[in-house]
Amino acid sequence: MEIFLSAVLSEMATRSIHFIISKCSILQAQDVDDRLHKVLLRAQVIIDEAMGRQITNQAMLQKLDILRDSMHQGYYMLDSFRYQFINAEDDRDQLMSQSLSPSKVNYFKYFYHLKRKIQIFEQLQKMLHNLRSMILDMEEVVIFLTSYRRSYRQPYSMHILLGNCLFGRQMEVELAINFLLHTQPQGPPELEVMPIVGPGKVGKSTLVAHVCKDERVCDRFSKILWLCDHDFKGDELAFIEECTVKLQNLVTNLNKDERLLVVVELVGDPTEDEWNSLYSTSKRCMPRGSKIIVTSRSDKIVRFGTTRAITLKFLTQEAFWYFFKILVFGSVDPDMHPRLVQLAMEIAKMLKGFITGANVISSLLRDNFEIHFWYKVLMFFRGFIKKCISKFGEHPSDRLSQDRPAKLGRMAIPSEELLVYQYQCSSQKEIPKIGILDVVFGSVKPHGKFDMLLWRSHIPPYYSYVYSCEIRELKITGAKRKRPMRSGAAVC
Repeated sequence: MEIFLSAVLSEMATRSIHFIISKCSILQAQDVDDRLHKVLLRAQVIIDEAMGRQITNQAMLQKLDILRDSMHQGYYMLDSFRYQFINAEDDRDQLMSQSLSPSKVNYFKYFYHLKRKIQIFEQLQKMLHNLRSMILDMEEVVIFLTSYRRSYRQPYSMHILLGNCLFGRQMEVELAINFLLHTQPQGPPELEVMPIVGPGKVGKSTLVAHVCKDERVCDRFSKILWLCDHDFKGDELAFIEECTVKLQNLVTNLNKDERLLVVVELVGDPTEDEWNSLYSTSKRCMPRGSKIIVTSRSDKIVRFGTTRAITLKFLTQEAFWYFFKILVFGSVDPDMHPRLVQLAMEIAKMLKGFITGANVISSLLRDNFEIHFWYKVLMFFRGFIKKCISKFGEHPSDRLSQDRPAKLGRMAIPSEELLVYQYQCSSQKEIPKIGILDVVFGSVKPHGKFDMLLWRSHIPPYYSYVYSCEIRELKITGAKRKRPMRSGAAVC
């Protein structure tokens, strides 16, 4: 009996100590949570105010870009901590509600979550310290920020703003505009060239189109000529010659004082001689003050620039989550729906920074604001992504970004799969009437091969993103059942 009582008291003492430690860590974590949230709001005020300003100082743009990246990381860490914290609390409550002899597996799971919380808690403290230092260092920037002219008024809801702007590219946009507005000092004229490089579908054309729509750029140049080599992928020299002809024909219709902006979109890598031929022709026939922007997936074109190149990269996981969260919840307060935020984080991870996919899926979730539907979408994503990785060894978005076929599932009809053959973007007004939501998440079933609209952009150059697709029945594999035998003969 004494042994039994001793064991019970020891067990109760152990639980009490664990409970007190857990409560103390919760209080400390909540305190850091609140302070970090307040600091993030201060950072967001600075960034949001800067988004509507025409900033010309490059050092200010770089400091704002660093602060924005840190803000995205801070919000991502805060959301991760909050919703992992909820899971850990559920595990702890379940553990405490069990008998006096909980299993070692449950104790191990509980302590694993506790250790993980401590690690994230330390990261939150470090992020809090870094953000405080950054904001103190931004005092001069905040003072000078009001001296810059506003380009637009922000709407009340942030999701409206983000849905109609070039997210995460403010510094690159202003750098390109500053290059185009820069006036050369008196002296021998030089044709200035700015290279813009980055992987496919990172947004190079969108960035340039956004810049060319700016009223300051439109007022600066009389004509903007777009030269794309999509029709000359197999012959770069033919494209260069075609560019030269177009330039000469255009310049003959211009006055000498009219500036010309030429945008050259390269797919291949022109040789030094080919580029020198285009550059010398452009310099000879284009009016003074004209400029060239050249874009390519290859960083080899950097050597053709007369100014520092702009390098575009895909959004980080933290920045993508910030963008996706605002689009999904819109004007709804995410803190009122913690379980939905948790599901949205998992879905965002599976999109792997695919901006077009974020626009499509966010509209789907926003129109079906219900936890069971979101969970169903999450499980659907997990299923067909797992199948694609097991078959091809790659994520579907990786294959699609490289213009390779991929297989997607159909949530409404699991017995069928959607084959995507080709991805293309077009500025044509005629677009397919069938959308991806109708096919993947609905019951629409076109016959044979068909074109499907993925997304129509709301910002310049207003591309429509279209997939060439086909629906196929899934092959059911399984062991062939043996037919029963009667008197040595098979029964048909």
